[in-house]
Amino acid sequence: MSGRAQLMWDDAVTGYDFGDSHPMDPVRLALTMGLVRAFGLDGAVDVRAAKAAGDSTLRLVHRADYVAAVRAASADPRSADQAYGLGTVDDPAFSGMHEASALIAGLSVGAAEAVWRGETRHAVNFTGGLHHAMPGAAAGFCIYNDPALAIARLLELGAERVAYIDVDVHHGDGVQAAFWEDPRVLTVSVHEHPRTLFPQTGWPEETGSGAGEGSAVNVALPAGTGDAGWLRAFHSVVPELVADFRPQVLVTQHGADTHFEDPLAHLAVSLDAQRAVMASCHDLAHEYVDGGRWVALGGGGYAVVDVVPRSWTHLVGIAAHAPVDPESVIPASWRDEVHARTRQLGPARMTDGRTPSWQPWEAGYDPADRLDQAVLATRRAAFPLRGLLT
Repeated sequence: MSGRAQLMWDDAVTGYDFGDSHPMDPVRLALTMGLVRAFGLDGAVDVRAAKAAGDSTLRLVHRADYVAAVRAASADPRSADQAYGLGTVDDPAFSGMHEASALIAGLSVGAAEAVWRGETRHAVNFTGGLHHAMPGAAAGFCIYNDPALAIARLLELGAERVAYIDVDVHHGDGVQAAFWEDPRVLTVSVHEHPRTLFPQTGWPEETGSGAGEGSAVNVALPAGTGDAGWLRAFHSVVPELVADFRPQVLVTQHGADTHFEDPLAHLAVSLDAQRAVMASCHDLAHEYVDGGRWVALGGGGYAVVDVVPRSWTHLVGIAAHAPVDPESVIPASWRDEVHARTRQLGPARMTDGRTPSWQPWEAGYDPADRLDQAVLATRRAAFPLRGLLT
């Protein structure tokens, strides 16, 4: 198995472009890759491209009629069928939509294949993490559900236990739906409470059904949760589940929209806490996953200059075993690129200046605290189904 991580990249991913007024600006992808290069991390990883996902791969998750509808809207955006979630405010149709979406999906599937086949321990596709797309509909800025496709491909290759950890501010609803009845896939989502944020799902009581009962776990956090609460929630739920499940592959989604500067949500998490969770996911892969197999994906994130590139550059560095020091000064060349592309001033350092800490669950909890109530609701709903103590 290679000691070098793989970074999946193709310049054509910036063609995933819903238009000038849409919050998912593809400049966030270009700027992230630019920052990766500015820190020399492209020399610490194997940068790989992959083929766009073909119809047979897309149909591992998506219905054939939906793929056909995406193709039709891609060829003629005016023909987009809103019955499939296409041509809406969230998911406007654009020329080349199928090709760009299938490419992002192909990069995530390629990452999963490389990890499963032992070509590398860790693979990153920060252009992926589009976790809202459903089998028959686009949703939440997501056309094809690349995390679900990567997991489905792992199952097709013979994986029997895949854990999916989603720390995007939004619930990972599409991935949960894809494996709702499948005990081979454990989905854990830590997100803002559905009372206050799209997609209004991800309640603690959503735990899977049939053979998959207990295979879905949801931590719904109060709006305003900051570093200490977010980290406490993650560490009070995720490590115990991963240790018990012992996955053969760990797939994680690292949407950067938990950040206090993100314009579309209401958590108050710092870049430094995001980095801490990335490092914890890396540690979980090495501690509980055979061969340390880890596929790390991007996701949401709409502070496209100040937050997203720094967050995902940290992810690449952690996966490459070449972490970027948070106190690092960002190279002037990258800040020049930011100004050239956006006419904005880029951030100066790789930190928000925070030193995140949290209280472990084992030290006790406060039944009157809203964060602790959220964690306890999750543990009570899901843990007994897995034979774990609340």
